[in-house]
Amino acid sequence: MHYSSLLPDVLKIADAASEKVLHVYQSDFKVRLKADQSPITAADEASHEIILNGLKSISQDIPVLSEEGADIAWGERKGWQRFWLVDPVDGTKDFTQRTGEFTVNIALIEFGEPVLGVVTAPALKEAYWGAKGEGAFKRDRTGKVHRIRVATPKEEVRVLASKNHLNPETRAFIDALGPHEMLQAGSSLKFCRIAEGHADIYPRLGPTSEWDTAAGHAILLAAGGTVNKLNGEPLSYGKEDLLNPHFVASGR
Repeated sequence: MHYSSLLPDVLKIADAASEKVLHVYQSDFKVRLKADQSPITAADEASHEIILNGLKSISQDIPVLSEEGADIAWGERKGWQRFWLVDPVDGTKDFTQRTGEFTVNIALIEFGEPVLGVVTAPALKEAYWGAKGEGAFKRDRTGKVHRIRVATPKEEVRVLASKNHLNPETRAFIDALGPHEMLQAGSSLKFCRIAEGHADIYPRLGPTSEWDTAAGHAILLAAGGTVNKLNGEPLSYGKEDLLNPHFVASGR
Protein backbone atom coordinates (compact mmCIF):
# COMPACT_ATOMS: atom_id res chain seq x y z
CA MET A 1 0.00 0.00 0.00
CA HIS A 2 1.25 3.49 -0.89
CA TYR A 3 0.66 5.38 2.34
CA SER A 4 1.58 8.72 0.77
CA SER A 5 -1.57 8.52 -1.35
CA LEU A 6 -3.72 8.21 1.80
CA LEU A 7 -2.06 10.88 3.91
CA PRO A 8 -3.52 14.03 2.23
CA ASP A 9 -7.08 12.74 2.67
CA VAL A 10 -6.48 11.61 6.25
CA LEU A 11 -4.97 14.99 7.09
CA LYS A 12 -8.03 16.73 5.62
CA ILE A 13 -10.29 14.58 7.77
CA ALA A 14 -8.23 15.34 10.89
CA ASP A 15 -8.27 19.06 10.07
CA ALA A 16 -12.06 19.01 9.66
CA ALA A 17 -12.45 17.25 13.00
CA SER A 18 -10.00 19.69 14.60
CA GLU A 19 -12.02 22.66 13.41
CA LYS A 20 -15.14 21.27 15.08
CA VAL A 21 -13.24 20.36 18.24
CA LEU A 22 -11.83 23.88 18.47
CA HIS A 23 -15.31 25.36 18.02
CA VAL A 24 -16.55 23.36 21.02
CA TYR A 25 -13.39 24.18 22.99
CA GLN A 26 -14.07 27.89 22.58
CA SER A 27 -17.67 27.52 23.77
CA ASP A 28 -19.28 26.97 27.17
CA PHE A 29 -19.18 23.20 26.80
CA LYS A 30 -20.49 20.65 29.29
CA VAL A 31 -18.50 17.68 30.62
CA ARG A 32 -20.18 14.32 31.21
CA LEU A 33 -18.81 11.06 32.61
CA LYS A 34 -18.88 7.79 30.70
CA ALA A 35 -19.52 4.43 32.38
CA ASP A 36 -15.79 4.09 33.17
CA GLN A 37 -15.86 7.57 34.77
CA SER A 38 -13.70 9.12 32.05
CA PRO A 39 -14.82 12.55 30.83
CA ILE A 40 -16.51 13.16 27.49
CA THR A 41 -17.71 16.32 25.76
CA ALA A 42 -19.55 17.24 22.57
CA ALA A 43 -16.11 17.63 20.96
CA ASP A 44 -15.35 13.91 21.34
CA GLU A 45 -18.68 12.95 19.78
CA ALA A 46 -18.53 15.44 16.90
CA SER A 47 -14.93 14.56 16.07
CA HIS A 48 -15.79 10.85 16.10
CA GLU A 49 -18.59 11.33 13.58
CA ILE A 50 -16.49 13.47 11.22
CA ILE A 51 -13.57 11.02 11.28
CA LEU A 52 -15.76 7.91 10.97
CA ASN A 53 -17.62 9.29 7.96
CA GLY A 54 -14.43 10.64 6.39
CA LEU A 55 -12.52 7.38 6.68
CA LYS A 56 -15.43 5.38 5.31
CA SER A 57 -15.52 7.70 2.29
CA ILE A 58 -11.86 7.11 1.41
CA SER A 59 -11.52 3.44 2.40
CA GLN A 60 -14.81 1.56 2.57
CA ASP A 61 -13.02 -1.78 2.94
CA ILE A 62 -10.98 -0.79 6.02
CA PRO A 63 -12.86 -1.01 9.36
CA VAL A 64 -12.61 1.71 12.00
CA LEU A 65 -12.09 1.32 15.75
CA SER A 66 -12.61 4.56 17.67
CA GLU A 67 -12.62 5.27 21.40
CA GLU A 68 -16.16 6.54 21.02
CA GLY A 69 -17.20 3.41 19.14
CA ALA A 70 -15.11 0.75 20.82
CA ASP A 71 -17.92 -1.70 21.58
CA ILE A 72 -17.05 -3.94 18.62
CA ALA A 73 -16.91 -7.57 19.66
CA TRP A 74 -13.56 -9.38 19.62
CA GLY A 75 -15.14 -12.04 17.43
CA GLU A 76 -15.37 -9.42 14.69
CA ARG A 77 -12.14 -7.52 15.42
CA LYS A 78 -9.84 -10.56 15.60
CA GLY A 79 -10.07 -11.02 11.85
CA TRP A 80 -8.92 -7.48 11.09
CA GLN A 81 -5.50 -7.45 9.43
CA ARG A 82 -5.77 -3.75 8.59
CA PHE A 83 -7.89 -1.17 10.42
CA TRP A 84 -8.11 2.50 11.36
CA LEU A 85 -7.55 3.27 15.05
CA VAL A 86 -8.94 6.62 16.19
CA ASP A 87 -8.96 8.81 19.28
CA PRO A 88 -11.33 11.70 18.43
CA VAL A 89 -9.95 13.81 21.30
CA ASP A 90 -6.91 12.59 23.20
CA GLY A 91 -6.21 14.43 26.42
CA THR A 92 -9.79 15.22 27.38
CA LYS A 93 -8.50 16.39 30.77
CA ASP A 94 -6.29 18.92 28.97
CA PHE A 95 -9.37 19.88 26.94
CA THR A 96 -11.56 20.40 30.02
CA GLN A 97 -8.74 22.19 31.89
CA ARG A 98 -8.18 24.37 28.79
CA THR A 99 -4.42 23.80 28.60
CA GLY A 100 -4.55 23.55 24.80
CA GLU A 101 -2.56 20.29 24.82
CA PHE A 102 -5.20 17.96 23.44
CA THR A 103 -5.08 16.22 20.07
CA VAL A 104 -7.06 14.52 17.33
CA ASN A 105 -5.54 11.13 16.39
CA ILE A 106 -5.92 8.85 13.39
CA ALA A 107 -3.73 5.78 12.78
CA LEU A 108 -3.68 2.95 10.27
CA ILE A 109 -2.76 -0.44 11.72
CA GLU A 110 -1.47 -3.33 9.59
CA PHE A 111 -0.77 -6.72 11.15
CA GLY A 112 -0.43 -5.11 14.59
CA GLU A 113 1.93 -2.32 13.49
CA PRO A 114 1.03 1.39 13.24
CA VAL A 115 2.07 2.25 9.68
CA LEU A 116 0.48 5.68 9.24
CA GLY A 117 -0.44 8.36 11.76
CA VAL A 118 -1.86 11.87 11.86
CA VAL A 119 -1.98 13.97 15.04
CA THR A 120 -3.41 17.47 15.10
CA ALA A 121 -3.37 19.88 18.03
CA PRO A 122 -6.31 22.21 17.28
CA ALA A 123 -5.64 24.86 19.95
CA LEU A 124 -1.90 24.95 19.20
CA LYS A 125 -2.56 25.02 15.43
CA GLU A 126 0.01 22.27 14.88
CA ALA A 127 -0.20 19.03 12.91
CA TYR A 128 2.10 16.02 12.67
CA TRP A 129 2.01 13.05 10.31
CA GLY A 130 4.16 10.17 9.20
CA ALA A 131 4.07 6.83 7.42
CA LYS A 132 6.20 3.73 7.25
CA GLY A 133 9.14 4.25 4.90
CA GLU A 134 8.09 7.81 4.06
CA GLY A 135 9.30 9.95 6.96
CA ALA A 136 7.54 12.26 9.39
CA PHE A 137 6.45 15.88 9.04
CA LYS A 138 5.15 18.83 11.04
CA ARG A 139 2.95 21.72 9.99
CA ASP A 140 3.55 24.62 12.37
CA ARG A 141 1.10 27.34 13.36
CA THR A 142 2.19 29.49 10.38
CA GLY A 143 1.26 26.68 7.98
CA LYS A 144 4.86 25.85 7.09
CA VAL A 145 5.58 22.13 6.63
CA HIS A 146 8.97 20.61 7.36
CA ARG A 147 10.40 17.13 7.85
CA ILE A 148 11.09 16.07 11.43
CA ARG A 149 13.54 13.58 12.89
CA VAL A 150 14.45 12.31 16.35
CA ALA A 151 17.49 13.86 18.00
CA THR A 152 20.73 12.27 19.13
CA PRO A 153 20.50 12.52 22.96
CA LYS A 154 23.06 14.49 24.89
CA GLU A 155 24.51 13.55 28.28
CA GLU A 156 21.46 14.93 30.12
CA VAL A 157 18.50 13.00 28.72
CA ARG A 158 15.28 14.98 28.17
CA VAL A 159 12.48 12.94 29.72
CA LEU A 160 8.80 13.52 29.01
CA ALA A 161 6.19 12.76 31.63
CA SER A 162 2.44 13.09 31.64
CA LYS A 163 1.05 16.11 33.46
CA ASN A 164 -1.87 14.08 34.76
CA HIS A 165 -0.40 10.59 35.19
CA LEU A 166 3.06 10.78 36.82
CA ASN A 167 2.81 7.80 39.18
CA PRO A 168 5.48 6.42 41.58
CA GLU A 169 6.49 3.63 39.15
CA THR A 170 7.18 6.12 36.38
CA ARG A 171 9.00 8.41 38.78
CA ALA A 172 11.28 5.54 39.86
CA PHE A 173 12.00 4.63 36.22
CA ILE A 174 12.96 8.24 35.46
CA ASP A 175 15.19 8.52 38.54
CA ALA A 176 17.08 5.40 37.42
CA LEU A 177 18.02 7.09 34.13
CA GLY A 178 20.63 9.26 35.84
CA PRO A 179 21.16 12.91 34.83
CA HIS A 180 18.03 14.14 33.09
CA GLU A 181 15.85 17.12 32.36
CA MET A 182 12.14 16.71 33.09
CA LEU A 183 9.69 18.00 30.48
CA GLN A 184 5.92 17.80 30.43
CA ALA A 185 3.35 17.59 27.65
CA GLY A 186 -0.23 16.47 27.35
CA SER A 187 -1.90 13.80 25.23
CA SER A 188 -0.15 12.22 22.23
CA LEU A 189 1.98 15.34 21.87
CA LYS A 190 4.60 13.49 23.92
CA PHE A 191 5.30 11.17 20.98
CA CYS A 192 5.41 14.15 18.62
CA ARG A 193 7.85 16.09 20.80
CA ILE A 194 10.27 13.15 20.61
CA ALA A 195 9.66 12.78 16.88
CA GLU A 196 10.63 16.42 16.26
CA GLY A 197 13.75 16.17 18.43
CA HIS A 198 12.54 18.25 21.39
CA ALA A 199 12.71 15.34 23.87
CA ASP A 200 14.40 11.94 24.09
CA ILE A 201 12.29 9.47 26.06
CA TYR A 202 8.75 9.00 27.37
CA PRO A 203 8.22 6.11 29.81
CA ARG A 204 4.60 5.21 30.52
CA LEU A 205 4.19 2.81 33.42
CA GLY A 206 0.47 3.35 33.78
CA PRO A 207 -2.74 2.55 31.92
CA THR A 208 -3.31 3.66 28.33
CA SER A 209 -5.50 2.30 25.57
CA GLU A 210 -4.52 1.42 22.01
CA TRP A 211 -6.17 4.53 20.55
CA ASP A 212 -4.21 6.78 22.94
CA THR A 213 -0.87 5.81 21.42
CA ALA A 214 -1.26 4.50 17.85
CA ALA A 215 -1.08 7.72 15.81
CA GLY A 216 1.80 9.20 17.81
CA HIS A 217 3.55 5.82 17.70
CA ALA A 218 3.33 5.76 13.88
CA ILE A 219 4.76 9.28 13.64
CA LEU A 220 7.61 8.49 16.03
CA LEU A 221 8.51 5.34 14.07
CA ALA A 222 8.54 7.35 10.84
CA ALA A 223 10.84 9.90 12.48
CA GLY A 224 13.35 7.22 13.51
CA GLY A 225 12.18 6.41 17.04
CA THR A 226 10.81 3.35 18.82
CA VAL A 227 7.97 2.42 21.17
CA ASN A 228 8.73 -0.78 23.04
CA LYS A 229 7.26 -2.76 25.91
CA LEU A 230 9.44 -3.13 28.99
CA ASN A 231 10.71 -6.49 27.66
CA GLY A 232 12.05 -4.74 24.56
CA GLU A 233 9.40 -5.99 22.13
CA PRO A 234 7.58 -3.41 19.98
CA LEU A 235 4.21 -2.22 21.26
CA SER A 236 1.53 -3.81 19.07
CA TYR A 237 -2.15 -3.24 18.28
CA GLY A 238 -5.29 -5.20 17.53
CA LYS A 239 -5.34 -7.19 20.77
CA GLU A 240 -8.46 -8.60 22.45
CA ASP A 241 -7.63 -6.44 25.50
CA LEU A 242 -7.46 -2.86 24.22
CA LEU A 243 -5.33 -1.73 27.18
CA ASN A 244 -1.62 -1.25 26.43
CA PRO A 245 1.09 -2.80 28.57
CA HIS A 246 3.68 -0.45 30.07
CA PHE A 247 5.96 0.98 27.39
CA VAL A 248 8.85 3.33 26.67
CA ALA A 249 8.83 5.67 23.67
CA SER A 250 12.24 6.98 22.68
CA GLY A 251 14.30 8.62 19.99
CA ARG A 252 17.74 7.29 19.16
